[in-house]
Amino acid sequence: MAQLNMVQAINLALAQEMERDDRVVLLGEDVGRDGGVFRVTEGLQERFGAERVMDTPLAESGIVGAAIGMAAFGLRPVAEIQFLGFAYAAFDQLATHASRLRGRSRGRFTCPLVVRTPYGGGIRAPELHEESSEAFFCHLPGLKVVVPSGPYSAKGLLLAALRDPDPVLFLEPTRLYRMIREEVPEEDYTVPLGTARVAREGSGVTVIAWGSMLERTLKAAKPYDAEIIDLLTLNPLDLETILSSVRKTGRLVIVHEAPLTCGLGAEIAATVAAEAILSLRGPVLRVAAPDVVMPLPKLEDAYLPTAEQIQAALDEVLKY
Repeated sequence: MAQLNMVQAINLALAQEMERDDRVVLLGEDVGRDGGVFRVTEGLQERFGAERVMDTPLAESGIVGAAIGMAAFGLRPVAEIQFLGFAYAAFDQLATHASRLRGRSRGRFTCPLVVRTPYGGGIRAPELHEESSEAFFCHLPGLKVVVPSGPYSAKGLLLAALRDPDPVLFLEPTRLYRMIREEVPEEDYTVPLGTARVAREGSGVTVIAWGSMLERTLKAAKPYDAEIIDLLTLNPLDLETILSSVRKTGRLVIVHEAPLTCGLGAEIAATVAAEAILSLRGPVLRVAAPDVVMPLPKLEDAYLPTAEQIQAALDEVLKY
């Protein structure tokens, strides 16, 4: 079994699904000849041709809009947006068309579209290149939002997304692209959408994280009896796994690199308060970025949640 990084795992998933299903097409800025800004699609245009791996103009709304039309009429498009901060230009297409197509047409049409985009901090890039605005998109009914935390989950989740009848926003943690290597099966497998995984079992406190924050949380929580949940799918949430863990441990800490206010952690905390408040021994704590724009590179380390902040939250909740 090959040891792959996330870039290689995503490339493998795309290649295998394009081989299996000739309806799968890729489009985006520089995805063809250059293989994408992080070389995730490298070699795919040479293998499958320019009619299935298409370089587009710099026009995010046009990329996603064209992909929605392709999806409605039978193709399985994969649209790449170079960074999540650039997806704001395509938000209208996702909010008013892709996520609503099934409901608007009363089920006559579906939108089997995958929008891939790097997201998150840790690479010291300029403005709009390190956004963690996943909560914006989780607020759209009809749009699934998926975040792998390593190469194995990246391949399995992407294959599941490519076969889903509805639109999926596939967020790829930029910091993890080449940081982690895992055993990734060559053969076909999927990681079901809407299902979280218990990354580490424990009984003292539940910690929920996703994307690159999972790696940081696993390291920070080593000295603690913590059960760590990797969400994998942000919308819809796997509430069964979350609530089962909280009822076992009685404590909850949520870690995300998006700003604190109205982040996805707030929704998780509210749901736990509504569904499992009698199991809680202490307050639900959130470790998140401050409510400011992602700063320029020199201040990046002061913005992203640190291991020390995660440990401080664990120490606080374990007092109860």
